[in-house]
Amino acid sequence: MLIPVTVGLLSSCSRDLSRQTSLPTTSPIPTVAETQNQANRPLAPTQEDDNFVVAVVEKVEPAVVQINTQRTVRTEAPQLPGTFDNPFFERFFGEAVPTQPTERVVRGLGSGFVINPNGQILTNAHVVSDADRVTVTFSSGRTYEGKVLGKDPVSDVAVVQIEGNNFPTVEVASSDSIKPGQWAVAIGNPLGLQQTVTVGVISAIERSLNLSTRPSNYIQADAAINPGNSGGPLLNARGQVIGVNTAIIQGPQGIGFAIPIDTAQRIAQQLITEGKVEYPYLGVQTLTLTPEVKQKINNYPNSNIRIVADQGILVVRVVPGSPAARVGIRAGDVIQQINNQPVNNAEQIQQAVEKNGLNNNLQIQVLRNGQNLEFTVQPQPLPSPTNNQ
Repeated sequence: MLIPVTVGLLSSCSRDLSRQTSLPTTSPIPTVAETQNQANRPLAPTQEDDNFVVAVVEKVEPAVVQINTQRTVRTEAPQLPGTFDNPFFERFFGEAVPTQPTERVVRGLGSGFVINPNGQILTNAHVVSDADRVTVTFSSGRTYEGKVLGKDPVSDVAVVQIEGNNFPTVEVASSDSIKPGQWAVAIGNPLGLQQTVTVGVISAIERSLNLSTRPSNYIQADAAINPGNSGGPLLNARGQVIGVNTAIIQGPQGIGFAIPIDTAQRIAQQLITEGKVEYPYLGVQTLTLTPEVKQKINNYPNSNIRIVADQGILVVRVVPGSPAARVGIRAGDVIQQINNQPVNNAEQIQQAVEKNGLNNNLQIQVLRNGQNLEFTVQPQPLPSPTNNQ
């Protein structure tokens, strides 16, 4: 059980009171009446009250929305054939006989922010997934019916459209400008508490998480993020959006993740124009090669794979029928270069493939049992989960 502890901050210019031998004669001790009068006097605002967080909230809050969803879940009655349709049993069970399916409404809650004055709102795909109805509420209390223009479960990005124009919008920064240690402000609706503001710092960048079918680079921040924050903005000290809050790790506190805004915007634009997103796909599972990995593979009995490279990216598995399989890439190959650029960790492969795009040739140089080989592969669209092999 954690016991909350209140911590006070000491000024850097605090004096060491233990070294004072007497009180200054020019500052008389106030009387009890004077002290009470001062205690009852309202505090005047100071410059410290107008910190950057206040400015960020005032700038962004009008464009941050709460997203409420509803979906109807139909449950079939558990009934064995021929059990309750006998009049004999109906005498005992009456109207309680479970012969009709039941329906219930499941409600969801999330956040989002306006990216276009014509009412296009960026949020998470899991916020609006399978929703029958979507409503959008602004901090002013205005509520609108929303329509999902598109959602991408791979990246967890979705776009919702509301009717109207001249809506307040957010300002966006480049994800490339983010550095660990920078201030981070999150605004959203955690647990239904509208327009909640939390503050922290960027803890790390380019985090890869097993949250989807492909690795992604996430922003890690310690600004408090809870259920209901999903889809809300992560902001820098200037009130510019740097990410879309998307995930937390259950248990630990102060660990939240956001999709970089550059990635979210690119995907949102595809959803707006095409209604879907296609990802370049090679069909390989990889692992960053380390001395420990190399030793384990070379010492594995009856293995026909011999790793001689000291660094690179080890191909662990090749999906049958995938673009990589068709050109002859095999498990055990160590990828050294992609498009003549050295690669040293598994995340760099996905970055290179995404940058290359669909239907463009990709040059991959591998080391196989001490022999240098080069393959030309053309990435194809990532198969849907139902068709994935």
